[in-house]
Amino acid sequence: HEPRVRRLMVPLMDGESLLDDLTYDDDASYVRDLGLIAPNLPLRVANPIYREVIARVLSTSAQAMVRDEPRAFVLPDGRLDFPDLLRAFGVFWGEHGGAMAPRMAWHEVGHQLVFMAFLQRIVNGGGYIDREYGVGRGRIDLLVRWLWSGGLQREAIELKVWRQGRPDPLAKGLTQLDEYLARLGMDAGTLVIFDRRDGIPEPEDRLRFEEAVTANGRAVVVLRA
Repeated sequence: HEPRVRRLMVPLMDGESLLDDLTYDDDASYVRDLGLIAPNLPLRVANPIYREVIARVLSTSAQAMVRDEPRAFVLPDGRLDFPDLLRAFGVFWGEHGGAMAPRMAWHEVGHQLVFMAFLQRIVNGGGYIDREYGVGRGRIDLLVRWLWSGGLQREAIELKVWRQGRPDPLAKGLTQLDEYLARLGMDAGTLVIFDRRDGIPEPEDRLRFEEAVTANGRAVVVLRA
């Protein structure tokens, strides 16, 4: 709730560029002294543990709203039924998420936090979530690592926001996700686009799944929410 923390950490999580704010130096020094960000540039969360903890703490209230049972998404062979998980999130978003996100303490990243809360609730106990976010990245990258008897299942997700006055982020999102998948050595991933423009339909009316292919031929499931 500390304003100096929020002014710096919100754009860091949201992936947006920092505004030309006269308070930046003071804010950065204060947050750096707290140990939340690294002591040197580029501006980033201090370590992987804090990347995990910050996202978990901010999404705690949303996790409490998730009623789906994690075991319902485990296939008979032990793999995670990721397509079903995405469909279940769509239902949750339509019923609760769209109204919940603007009311969250850090509402600027409320949409992304609701998704991470749902994902954490389902994956927790059987897998892990790696998070990548930072100033100027324009997205949050997530990697689900799920352990099962056949080895390690991986699911890569990119979260982007469509803001007022900006073009559809689909094309840029596919390019960024393509790069992320290449780095991970994966052939498919998921792109989630949250629409935050004014005057758009209600969440349950605009929610839809699409299929896309990146420039390098990687298959992508696009969830518009």
